[in-house]
Amino acid sequence: MFVQTESTPNPNSLKFLPGRVVSKSGSFEITKKDEVKNELVRNLMSVNGVEGVFLSKEFISINKYDHTSWDEIKHIVISLINDFYSNGKEFVIDKSPFEENENLSDVEKKIVKILNEKIRPAVAKDGGDIKFKEFKNGIVMVQLQGSCSGCPSSTMTLKQGVQNLLCHYLPEVKEVVAV
Repeated sequence: MFVQTESTPNPNSLKFLPGRVVSKSGSFEITKKDEVKNELVRNLMSVNGVEGVFLSKEFISINKYDHTSWDEIKHIVISLINDFYSNGKEFVIDKSPFEENENLSDVEKKIVKILNEKIRPAVAKDGGDIKFKEFKNGIVMVQLQGSCSGCPSSTMTLKQGVQNLLCHYLPEVKEVVAV
């Protein structure tokens, strides 16, 4: 197996593409080793210098700390991913490791639909994701994950891309903020 890597707009994030399914149930960001029981995620989070792991359908993004160089950890991450799949595993995760809230209002459902259909595919190309958190008093709160978390260009993407799009389709939306 050959794990490919792709750079992202965030210099502290790198996409790892194993050429296999990573997540069968959406995308998830893990920033604490004890948040999940998954063997690969726990091993990746144990690598010195790794700040977070983001799982998507077809890739794993690793966020590292500023003081760590990719030369120090890239080969370790690739080795862990190779070992995981070489042991006969077909995917990293098949169901959400977290509970999702499904009691959404009609406006919130529309927000989630726009995020899923129009914004997430573009954000995923850069190794990240955007998750809906809350809608209150015209303000949409989202969480940027993966490569988007801490990316220098994420504020511009959030305001010029996400906010403009949501305000265009939903007059109830006045602002979008990251939490």
